[in-house]
Amino acid sequence: MFGNNTFLRTFRLGVKSLMLHKLRSMLTTLGMLFGVASVVAMLAIGEGASKEAQDQIKQLGSQNIILRSIKPPEDMVSNQTVRVSVYGLTVADFDRIKATYPWAKSVVPVRMLQQEARVGKRLLNPRVLATTPTYLEATGRVIHEGRFLNDRDEAGFANVCVLGYEVARYLFPFESPVGKRVKLGADYFHVIGTMLPRVPIGSDQPDAGTAVTEEILIPLSTGRLWFGDMQVKIRSGSREMEQVELHEIVLAVDRPESVLVAAAATREMMKRFHKDIDYEVVVPLELLLREEATKRIFKIVLASIAGISLLVGGIGIMNVMLATVTERTREIGVRRALGAKRKHIVMQFLVETVVLSVGGGVLGIGLGLAIPKIVEVYTDMEPVLTVAAPALAFAISVGVGLLFGMYPAWRAANMDPVEALRHE
Repeated sequence: MFGNNTFLRTFRLGVKSLMLHKLRSMLTTLGMLFGVASVVAMLAIGEGASKEAQDQIKQLGSQNIILRSIKPPEDMVSNQTVRVSVYGLTVADFDRIKATYPWAKSVVPVRMLQQEARVGKRLLNPRVLATTPTYLEATGRVIHEGRFLNDRDEAGFANVCVLGYEVARYLFPFESPVGKRVKLGADYFHVIGTMLPRVPIGSDQPDAGTAVTEEILIPLSTGRLWFGDMQVKIRSGSREMEQVELHEIVLAVDRPESVLVAAAATREMMKRFHKDIDYEVVVPLELLLREEATKRIFKIVLASIAGISLLVGGIGIMNVMLATVTERTREIGVRRALGAKRKHIVMQFLVETVVLSVGGGVLGIGLGLAIPKIVEVYTDMEPVLTVAAPALAFAISVGVGLLFGMYPAWRAANMDPVEALRHE
């Protein structure tokens, strides 16, 4: 084994040899630098994207099954200026689901109405969601101010409403909306609370030009009383009437292990009672499992790309070290003639390769940590930096340096000293 003094002398000699060719050494480290930086940055950005997608899915509730009305393809009929479309979920569907799953935590009906909301001169066209008090528990939504709908509001057909975050901020920019009045359509509703934002998924997308939280929640009984089941839409001179009893039903299952079984049973039930596919079943747990599988595949792809980058860097180091061995053949012969053993020659060249790979790895980690910060500043994505990513990238860079430096070191150590001294 090497003593401390021998190792330090070998280390200083290796660093001194690298410093004789500063530009070449710097260019050699670039391969490792960009390889390590790509590992750290891609893992951070990939982890951030995956976390964002999983958080969106979890906000829907991992124990929920969500049924939504979707409009089937329209049959184009000429010279028809008034059409009535009847489709989607029905109250009968809601009653069947509630009777089929008596052990469920809650079954929540939702009707979506397009109504104009006005406060003074401020005007907005949000989605009006008519629902029951159990909506809050089933969806995991959070009250920002005031309270949510209760059983008394539902039983008494109360003209009360809860505002989404964007609606509250737009209609009441400088004051609390709780206790104030909002005009919905032709009627006035008292604001009893406001909600924090939520995230859409699947087909639950807002109309163009509207925000996700542009919504107002009212009691289901009040929505039926004032707005009925029929909605009228005017498009390009034609008037279209739609009759949808319920736009959404949220089934909150009591146990996570029961979600997939209940989802399969719900799909079969809906298929039996609906001739047309005018509904969809969204299961956040299925989406979450799918996202986790996608995350694993994504990590494998990123690791492969980063591995190729590091491999290219390692080949660059080996190429330079082989050229260095050829250039320093006479030096190696002199050292062998003065008593240096093969292990001393191996150690000298391994020190040089490790210094190159470690230097590139350290600089690469710095660049890799900076890239996610730049991405965070200029985009809405929030990368997730973990200790494992830079540690793994650094370890791989050192390993690659040792692996690709072994052959040049072995070749240098096995030179014939006499032939090496004769080399010009």
